[in-house]
Amino acid sequence: MPGTRPLLIAVDGRSGAGKTTLAVELAALLREHHSVSLFHLEDIYPGWDGLADGISRYVEHVLRPLGEGRTARWHAWDWTRGEDGEERVTPGADIVLLEGVGAGASAARPYLDAVVWVEADPDVRRRTAIERDGATYAPFWERWAEQEVAWLSEDDPSVSADIIMQGHRGPPSPRAVRLALTGLPSCAVLLAPERAGRRGLTLDYERIDATPNTAELFTALYGLSPAAVWLDSSDAATTGPPTDRNRFSILADAGGVFGQQALHRAGVTEISAGAVTARVRAPFFRWLDDVWGRRAVRVPEGFACEFGLGWLGYLGYELKRETGGSDTSTPDGALPDAALVFAGRAVVVDHLEGSVFLLFLSDGRPDPERDDWLEHARAAVEATAPATNRPPVPRPVPSFRTRDSREEYLAKIDLAKTEIADGNTYEVCLTTSLTAHAESFDALQAYLRLREVSPAPFAHFLRFPGLAVASTSPERFLKLTAGGLMRAEPIKGTRGRSMDPAADAALLEDLRASAKDRAENIMIVDLLRNDLSHHAMPGSVTVSRLCDIETYATVHQMVSTIDARLRPGSARAGVVASAFPAGSMTGAPKISTMDILDRLERTPRGPYSGAAGYFSLTGATDLAVVIRTLVVQEDDGGARLTLGVGGAITADSDPAEEWDEVRTKARGVLSALRSVFPDGSAAGRVRTVEP
Repeated sequence: MPGTRPLLIAVDGRSGAGKTTLAVELAALLREHHSVSLFHLEDIYPGWDGLADGISRYVEHVLRPLGEGRTARWHAWDWTRGEDGEERVTPGADIVLLEGVGAGASAARPYLDAVVWVEADPDVRRRTAIERDGATYAPFWERWAEQEVAWLSEDDPSVSADIIMQGHRGPPSPRAVRLALTGLPSCAVLLAPERAGRRGLTLDYERIDATPNTAELFTALYGLSPAAVWLDSSDAATTGPPTDRNRFSILADAGGVFGQQALHRAGVTEISAGAVTARVRAPFFRWLDDVWGRRAVRVPEGFACEFGLGWLGYLGYELKRETGGSDTSTPDGALPDAALVFAGRAVVVDHLEGSVFLLFLSDGRPDPERDDWLEHARAAVEATAPATNRPPVPRPVPSFRTRDSREEYLAKIDLAKTEIADGNTYEVCLTTSLTAHAESFDALQAYLRLREVSPAPFAHFLRFPGLAVASTSPERFLKLTAGGLMRAEPIKGTRGRSMDPAADAALLEDLRASAKDRAENIMIVDLLRNDLSHHAMPGSVTVSRLCDIETYATVHQMVSTIDARLRPGSARAGVVASAFPAGSMTGAPKISTMDILDRLERTPRGPYSGAAGYFSLTGATDLAVVIRTLVVQEDDGGARLTLGVGGAITADSDPAEEWDEVRTKARGVLSALRSVFPDGSAAGRVRTVEP
């Protein structure tokens, strides 16, 4: 009678990639908590020309019975006599590892729970294979390799593999592969003991009393990191005593033994750690809940920040496909829908107390790399000093063009107003974009200039391979504390500033008294009250600030604050999903308005109007709306620059004034780059910022 079906994991790759070593060492690790059987396909191939037949035998005589909970019985190939030899068995176990060329073939995939593909350089593979098998294999290398090429041309497991490992890049990575397996939904139940080990971490810190130049500090620590994040309260020194909104700056990368990078595109999240990349084929917010949704560490006493290490980066607007929006097609070469790093160590600057915290995770094992990092970080903090010189203007000066001309944008406004008149929406947050191409462009240098010209509480610089995001956002999307307090602070209503104090004061009062802007803001407040109510304790949703005015370097903004308390048992990632994307970037009602925006804009927004911030191991999150943001993407040997801008359209919107608001909102970024709005004019009524 069939027994319990084992977890079937294939370890595949071309000859000499290092599959056998990985499988043997991985089996030893998994035996800590499970019974494990190991099957090698080289035992079943019928001779040197038998790759295709061997895969068929493997599927029929090994995988099929194991998949049915039965012992597999098969004949080993007698390589000396050139015929089938003795019968062997592969017993069922908690886990069966199946190793060899073709282990993850398409015919095998229906039976498998996970496929690990080991990739390696051809020259290295040939050398290691012949060193392992000696003269016996050497005469047949090309003959066997031709079969591999023919098979892979039609059936390449690396395309659909769940885990990719770069073989021969340092020592084998069985621990990293085991960790990656724990993140796959198909392995989650059986590998529960290993998953529990993921949470067996402690958070500690060192405190340094110092007020460093955070720009110099980021450059010293992470200037060369391929994946790094700087959540930068760049206005902390310009607005009086720092508050909840701008007290802390966080600097981190994906380095260290715990470091990881996650990129999500169209339903697949790729999580990379050193030589190992796992692919989780699941909705992004489901994956986020799995890796973040439960508190894994507690903040040590004496540390006031809610960030206790974890994931940092951005969620792009196209994730709306998971929160009620349409699944619009994503063009080739589009930016990731989400990009995050996992920081197992980070630097937190407390602008209120004048101190720096060096955070690090520990799993109880020695970590010489952490000790080296702490020494380097201490030296970097001590070597920096408050900034004295303004960063230079990036060169060359980019020349931007608009996606929509003035006439085209005004026509879209009219279409939006028609939708409003027809009762399909109340408010449409219509956007467009400015783009430029630069032969050479230093994204970090541009951000340093941007933060100087237009400081903001939720500014951020994000760098990933081939991509950078430089933002001076003033808007909080959502904050959720470890204790369950929720807060959203939407901005709706903008006036550009004037150099003349009297005129500037008049602009502020004009915004404060504007019935149209108040109506826009209140509509978004109502939308967010509804979003938060899905996960809030009854009666806890309150509006603690309504239509207040905040002033920044280039604009005045109308801001409100909505607070609530998380209902016990609610999924924390679900809170983020319920509010995403920010209502201030869609309009109301959200779902139907996003469909209207899809028809009007017809172009993915990318990171713009999504969210950026952190997801802490404490269970806390603090996210900004990605506005006032330059996105830099590698393109044809140079860089493609994109600046998204837009405004809220209501029934009484004046199209010409809405176009002026687009130009006003572009001003902060353009002035930092010394660029002009594409029509050659100044971008509206804005404060001129001297170089």
